[in-house]
Amino acid sequence: MLKCIGITLIALVATVLSSGSASLRADDYPDRPITLVIPFPPGGSTTIVARIIADKMSQTLGQSIVIDNRGGAGGTIATRAVAKSTPNGYTIALGYTGTLAIGPSLYPSAGYDPRKDFEAIGLVASMPVALLATPSFPAKSVAEFIALATQQPGKLNVGTPPLGTGGYMTAELFKSEAAVDVAIIPYKGSALVINDLLGDHVPVAFSVLPPALGNIQAGKLRAIAVTSKKRFSLLPEVPTFDESGMPGFESVLHYGLLAPAGTPKEIIDKLSVELRKLVETDDVKKRIHFEGGDPLTSTSAEYAADINKEEAKWSALVHKLNLKVE
Repeated sequence: MLKCIGITLIALVATVLSSGSASLRADDYPDRPITLVIPFPPGGSTTIVARIIADKMSQTLGQSIVIDNRGGAGGTIATRAVAKSTPNGYTIALGYTGTLAIGPSLYPSAGYDPRKDFEAIGLVASMPVALLATPSFPAKSVAEFIALATQQPGKLNVGTPPLGTGGYMTAELFKSEAAVDVAIIPYKGSALVINDLLGDHVPVAFSVLPPALGNIQAGKLRAIAVTSKKRFSLLPEVPTFDESGMPGFESVLHYGLLAPAGTPKEIIDKLSVELRKLVETDDVKKRIHFEGGDPLTSTSAEYAADINKEEAKWSALVHKLNLKVE
């Protein structure tokens, strides 16, 4: 009996000490630089969004946030590395739809579960995909594009970023929901898609907007429609797919911050509160808008629910089309 009581007391003391040390770590956190892992090479929308947040959050937390770009396998290599890192709040990641909702199904060797292997900190921004065309492209609306594709089954080339990206999966979603046969031409990156659009090597493309905004505003490219529920803030004259005869069609990339599973809740809460404060400031909102996105805030729980919803949506499409990247 005494032995059992002793074991119980030891367990209770261990629990108290453990929670006390976690609280202490949270109170002192951060006391050294934080590494923010970006699962892609430098440049591009993911790095831009991350730098906006890192610059401001380092000021409010009183410690520098070091950007660590690690490309490979559609972002799954770096995301897996963060999942396996020490859960102490000093290694966090920029999560986005491609790595959390598409990659785990698309890459059999992804090596992480977006629901179990991470603690969601909070959302940062959303970025719609757009249907882009050259000025000479005859279709001026989604309906006209569908009609043109129906008249020329399998002959209309549609450029996209690589397999597994938001742009590529949007093209596949469009093919599936519009029931059209178009030839998807995946490029190695969004910038290459835009270059070939400008060169008239491909007549139309699905892409995120940042690499195309300047050319749209200069009249060198045309945005036919955007895939968000609401019109995009920087292109208010461009309709949504929902307004253009495809009700409910939506494909928006979500960006947020993640930490490895097991990171103390106090640290997650502290980061989440600071993140929401920053994204709600006029300065950060303006910078996100300038880079082609819309600010998006959430609690940790809301971001976790968003990851769950997005993964269910995109994994269903991956399995339906039997898409795999070895």
